[in-house]
Amino acid sequence: MRDAGFLLISLRPVGGHDGLRRAAARAGGRVLALSPWRIEAHDDAAARRALREALACPRVVFTSPAAVRAAATLGPLKTKRGQLFLTVGEGTRRVLARAGAPDAQAPTRMDSEGLLALPAMTALQRGDVIGLVTAPGGRGEIARQFTARGIGVRRADVYARVPVALPAARIAQLHTLLDEAASPIFLALSSGEAFGQLLAEWPARAPKALRRVTVIAASERLAGLAREQGFKRVRVAASARPADLVAAVEAASP
Repeated sequence: MRDAGFLLISLRPVGGHDGLRRAAARAGGRVLALSPWRIEAHDDAAARRALREALACPRVVFTSPAAVRAAATLGPLKTKRGQLFLTVGEGTRRVLARAGAPDAQAPTRMDSEGLLALPAMTALQRGDVIGLVTAPGGRGEIARQFTARGIGVRRADVYARVPVALPAARIAQLHTLLDEAASPIFLALSSGEAFGQLLAEWPARAPKALRRVTVIAASERLAGLAREQGFKRVRVAASARPADLVAAVEAASP
């Protein structure tokens, strides 16, 4: 990894690093995969029932590509007449289009706040109901905002993020790379939960080492989280898509 133009730390789930690897390679960089969690799809009666109820709503929000993929294993994802599917980001919208819903909408600002600002969302009134296809702990701000407005939420948790202990050897490898500083090191931040687990497992004897990286955050919210944790060099990418994250790396590279 020393010969790479840059090193990009990926906190994507197990098996989810390929897109970031390809994008980094095109820009002359390498990816160091640190997966703090894996995706476990729910395939039981409760998940199927919750998904049916969510998909019966006039407006249905899918919070991640994993949510779309997990839901698609439980049944078809096609809009009915007058129904609208929405996503938090463009990457999720594309996965949803491939799953059978090409008319889904995604905000230009690819985060919860951008989704909530869409006309289809601001037009909702007290007593209306939306479907939310997600995972436990995911995108809680969306549900909170709607509940506060008196809008019902039919939530379907179709997958879970299962924590995975970070290999000690991989942590040691990163620590060595940080000490050597042979090439610029960046951290792709697209999940607050994954970020929290990385910080929890980082060796207590070297708290400052990790904070020497430049964080490439997928949203302003995540950028704020990184700053709260003591990271000084933080850039915000256009979205969580691999191409946008790597574009932000290139813009921040010396």
